[in-house]
Amino acid sequence: MQTPQSSGVSTPPNRGWQMPDTLLIVAGVLLLALLLTALLAPGQFETRLDAETGRHLLQAGSYQAVGEASLAPLFTAGEQTGFFSAFFDGMTSGSRSGSAIGVVVFILLVGGSFGIVLRTGAIDEMLKWLINRLQHKARLLLPVMALFFSLGGAVFGMGEEAMAFAVFLVPLVKLLGYDAITGVLLTYGATQVGFATSWMNPFSVAIAQSIAGLPPLSGAGFRMGLWLVFTLIYILWMMTRAERLRKNQHGDTQAQPFALEQQFAWPHLLIVLCFAAGMVWLVWGVVTQGYYLREIASQFLVIGCVSALLARLFLPQHGRTNDYVDAFKTGAAQLLPAAMVVGIAQGILLLLGGTDPAKPSVINTILQHAAGAIDGHSSMVAAQGMLVFQSAFNFLVTSGSGQAALTMPLMAPLSDLVGVSRQTAVLAFQLGDGLAHLFYPTSPALMGTLAIAGVEFSRWLKAMWSLWLLLTLMSMSTMAIAVWIGF
Repeated sequence: MQTPQSSGVSTPPNRGWQMPDTLLIVAGVLLLALLLTALLAPGQFETRLDAETGRHLLQAGSYQAVGEASLAPLFTAGEQTGFFSAFFDGMTSGSRSGSAIGVVVFILLVGGSFGIVLRTGAIDEMLKWLINRLQHKARLLLPVMALFFSLGGAVFGMGEEAMAFAVFLVPLVKLLGYDAITGVLLTYGATQVGFATSWMNPFSVAIAQSIAGLPPLSGAGFRMGLWLVFTLIYILWMMTRAERLRKNQHGDTQAQPFALEQQFAWPHLLIVLCFAAGMVWLVWGVVTQGYYLREIASQFLVIGCVSALLARLFLPQHGRTNDYVDAFKTGAAQLLPAAMVVGIAQGILLLLGGTDPAKPSVINTILQHAAGAIDGHSSMVAAQGMLVFQSAFNFLVTSGSGQAALTMPLMAPLSDLVGVSRQTAVLAFQLGDGLAHLFYPTSPALMGTLAIAGVEFSRWLKAMWSLWLLLTLMSMSTMAIAVWIGF
C-alpha cells in the first residue's frame, strides 16, 4: 500500500479486460481459504521460548495433525470465525498496537496526514524550484530528481503520487531531449526502487516487521546501504539509456532553456523543513523511546497539523482551514480500500484457524507443506524461494500492506522452520513486493503513470527487460548476502 495522490489525476478508461479490484481478489482468497478447510486437516506445532528475543519459535519436526478436515461454517459458530463473519472479525481483531485494528487505524491516520502535507503544495513547489535551477544541467537534474523520488518511496511509500508529478515532469523531460519512458522511470520507477529497499516505510517495512514480531526500524543500517546501492545502480541504468536515446535522436545538441512557473518561497521551505524534522523525530522516537504504531501515527498527525498551521499562517491563498480538513479526509479515504484489505486478510487467517502455532489450524498445515517443499535444501535456497513466492503473489495482491498481512504470518514462522531469519523473510517481502510493481500490469499506479505519459505497456516491457534482469540478479544477490551474514 502507498500514500494518497497529491492531486486528482484522471486516466483514460480501460475498455478491455481489467484485473479485478484488490478487494475482489482478497474475497476470492477468502473463498479459497474456505475450501481449504474442507481439504486440509488442522495441525499444530510445538514451540520453544527463545531466551534472546523472548519469542516462541516453532520447532522443526514437531508438527501433528489434529482431527480431520471439515468445512468452516458460513456464519459464526461460537468463537469460530465463519465465511461471512470473517470480514467483521478480521477488521476488529488485534489491538491498537498491532494487527488488524491497530494497523487499519494507523493506515488511515498516516494517509490523512500525508494528504494535508501534500495539500500545502510545498512538495510540488520544491520540485519545480529544483527543475528551474538545474534544467541547464540535465545530466544532473535527472539523477537528482530520481534520487528525490526514490527517497520518497523509501521514507513514506511514495508511489501513486507519481501519476500527478508525471503530468508536468514527462513534458519537461521531453523538452530536455529525452523520451516519455525516461519520465516514467524518473518518477514512478524511482519510487518503487525506494519502496522495495526502504528502512522505515510505514506501509511496508513497519507493518511487515510488526507482523513478524520484529522491533520497528530494526536492520535499518543494512537496508539504508541496500537503498543507496539499488538507487545508484538504477539511476546509472536510467541515465545510460536516456543519454543513448537522446544522442541517437538529437546528436549532442541541447534543448532550449525554459522557465517552469513556480512560487517556491520561504513558507514552502519552512513546511519542507517541518516534514524533515518530523522524520528525524520519528526515528528518534522509535530508536530511543520504543515508539510503535500508536505513537508513530500520532507523530504523523502532528506533522500534518503543523504543516496545515504553517500554510494557513504564511500561505493563506492556498486554502482555508476546511480545505486542509478535506485534504485529511481525502487522504484517508484514498487509503480506506487498502486498510480494508488488511482487515479482510486478517479475517482469512482467522477462518483458517489463526496464526498461533501451538493451536490447531489449517495455516499450520500449510506451513508444514510449504516447509516440506524446500525440505532438504539449504537456507540459501529457502531464502530465494521466499523471494520468488513474494514476487509471484504480488501479481494478484498489489497492496504492500495487504500483501504483508496475507503473507508475513506464513513467511515469518516458515523462516523459523527452514533456518532463515525473520529479518531476511521481511527483506524477501520488500524486494518481491516493491520491484514487481515495475513490471506487472496489475499495478494501478504503473498503468496510470504509463497512460499519462502516453506509453503503451508493451513498449514499456520492451524497454524494461534489461532492467528486469538487472534487478532480479541484484535481488537474488541481496538475499544470498543476507543469509550469508545472518541478517
